[in-house]
Amino acid sequence: MSSKEGSGGFRKRKHDNFPHGQRREENENINSSSPVINYFKTFQLELDTKHDKYERLVKLSRDITIESKRTIFLLHRITSAPNGEEILTESEAKLDAVRQKIKQVAQEMKGEDMHQFHRAFSPGLQEYVEAVSFQYFIKTRSLVSVEEVNKQLVFAAEDKEEVKTTSTSDAQNNQLCTWSLKVTPVDYLLGVADLTGELMRMCINSVGNGDIDTPFELSQFLRQIYDGFSYIGNTGPYEVSKKLYTLKQSLAKVENACYTLKVRGSEIPKHMLADVFSTKTEMIDQEEGLS
Repeated sequence: MSSKEGSGGFRKRKHDNFPHGQRREENENINSSSPVINYFKTFQLELDTKHDKYERLVKLSRDITIESKRTIFLLHRITSAPNGEEILTESEAKLDAVRQKIKQVAQEMKGEDMHQFHRAFSPGLQEYVEAVSFQYFIKTRSLVSVEEVNKQLVFAAEDKEEVKTTSTSDAQNNQLCTWSLKVTPVDYLLGVADLTGELMRMCINSVGNGDIDTPFELSQFLRQIYDGFSYIGNTGPYEVSKKLYTLKQSLAKVENACYTLKVRGSEIPKHMLADVFSTKTEMIDQEEGLS
């Protein structure tokens, strides 16, 4: 065995002959004297700051998603509630609370490049669009525009600290601090695509409660949304084209409900219509899964 090889047969490296403490001392000397290391410390601080902001945005997005889902669940009760105005009022209060969370996102994004952090809070915005468009449809039987959604995401508040430290004339100019966050067209489209699933559930719930007019309204509305998405097709972003399949499923289920109402509505008791739709919906899912 060569003298340069250890007991395990591996060749020793030259710096293995130096004590570990000596190597550590040399590294410390390099860290304190090298300007390159100082540059990397600056980069480390910048990256840590961005990562911390990214994590805060992810947590805010989760809160926005959870509260938006709760608003959607509340709005589904309107099909069986005797007084729908109370539910709409409560849902508006919940959406105001969601917008306060979005305001925190807007404050975090003040002066930042949106493209660096968009993936962190995009799921929350999509869920918010879904909740807002669902409430808007219940109120107006139409689709909310992206301009209307963004109009509600402009926030103004008093900057109290600045008012205390400035003179009266300067305080009047700096009294209002404005934040805004724009929903991107892709986030809007993905939120509307998810809305179709909620409208399908609303259709089934309405039939179960004896409402045979709402399914036909929903069928026509979903058909218009599907036609709009068809213009985008596979030329749009991947997420949009992927959700087009789910939209088609929701439309098929609503049209199947309308067909059953039109053809067999008179012979099936109203309290059994929802069961018939649920059974046919499962059959449609199985057929699509096999194809």
